[in-house]
Amino acid sequence: MQSPEQVKLAIIGLGYVGLPLAVAFGRRVETVGYDINKHRVAELKAGHDATLEATAEELSSAALLRFTSDLDDIRDCTVFIVTVPTPIDSHLRPDLTPLIKASESIGQILKPGDLVIYESTVYPGATEEVCVPILEQVSGLKYKDDFCCGYSPERINPGDKDHRLHSIVKVTSGSTPQAADFVDALYKMIIEAGTHRASSIRVAEAAKVIENTQRDLNIALVNELAVIFNKLGIDTLEVLEAAGTKWNFLPFRPGLVGGHCIGVDPYYLTYKAEEVRHHPEVILAGRRINDGMGRYIAGEIIKKMIHRKVPVSGAKVLVLGLTFKENCPDLRNTRVVDIVTELTSYGAQVSVYDPWVDRDEATRECGVTPLSELGDDYDAVVLAVAHHQFITMGADAIRALGRPGAVLYDIKSVLPRDQVDARL
Repeated sequence: MQSPEQVKLAIIGLGYVGLPLAVAFGRRVETVGYDINKHRVAELKAGHDATLEATAEELSSAALLRFTSDLDDIRDCTVFIVTVPTPIDSHLRPDLTPLIKASESIGQILKPGDLVIYESTVYPGATEEVCVPILEQVSGLKYKDDFCCGYSPERINPGDKDHRLHSIVKVTSGSTPQAADFVDALYKMIIEAGTHRASSIRVAEAAKVIENTQRDLNIALVNELAVIFNKLGIDTLEVLEAAGTKWNFLPFRPGLVGGHCIGVDPYYLTYKAEEVRHHPEVILAGRRINDGMGRYIAGEIIKKMIHRKVPVSGAKVLVLGLTFKENCPDLRNTRVVDIVTELTSYGAQVSVYDPWVDRDEATRECGVTPLSELGDDYDAVVLAVAHHQFITMGADAIRALGRPGAVLYDIKSVLPRDQVDARL
């Protein structure tokens, strides 16, 4: 196996995970970013990243990076890093279709001595139980004899400008001791924070899937606390701030849990747990709580409107924010849609405004077409996502979007308590 500095590298999948990786490696070694989405490749060639994870300057700084949607263009690569999505289906079960298709494509061009590294979040065992057999079948090569694999879980946090790829410790692993050494050395070229070498691919897979499961459960706890404290007439944020004065209290906040990781990854672990005949009660309980928060919040908004004697059927409701988190355009698995759907089921006329999203993408992915500009005269205004534009507006300007007596509900608890009608 050649040294990391001599490889020709292919990044398979150029989304939130793959693009920053391609840019980082493209500054050090010959790198080809591959994606089946021709539109995505074209915009990157033009120096624009719709995900906003890489600036035009960062793209141009990767002098050894080029982009393609042609599989033949990565045929002569020797290391392939797979960063495709791993979503769940409508039955909350792992959908490995993108991973399977990526493995099939790599299998067509895999050569003796090549290395395939997976970064996509999976359940423990998926790399060697699902991906490797595909690589073997399509290529005709034998695992560990003709080619090797590695697993290094992605830790990208979309929209986070403080915790970047280079500043986050990278977990690495390989199918053989030699492969593990190579994978670790490869990532050390670009990760300033250093690496942590796991003893096996399965350990690295498990480490990734529990990172977000732990966060999911902690958020579920504070979400349930928020429901309890609301019934007791106690402000949840004040309680959390008071409890947070103890050194070992974890600073989690209640809210909607969406996105490509926290709201998805636990289902990969529970799927594997049930496969080995263990019913994961705590994890699934946390998932039920978090998946139900949109309906709960909508119900609380309706109650406030009724108390204000606002007729719910036909009421105009404005929801500020649609993305799954603040200050990024990512719509994947956004739970704001749950609030919109529930309010609509009561007969309310719901409008959504989000300056971060592409309106066509929102229509296609969420079934919601955001307003092109803010209006006013609403019966209720819901601050759903804490984009900096909304925080800058302040409570008075946001309240002015509603008619006199309108309900202002602050899901993110970013506005002063005495200037909103309710908050989570």
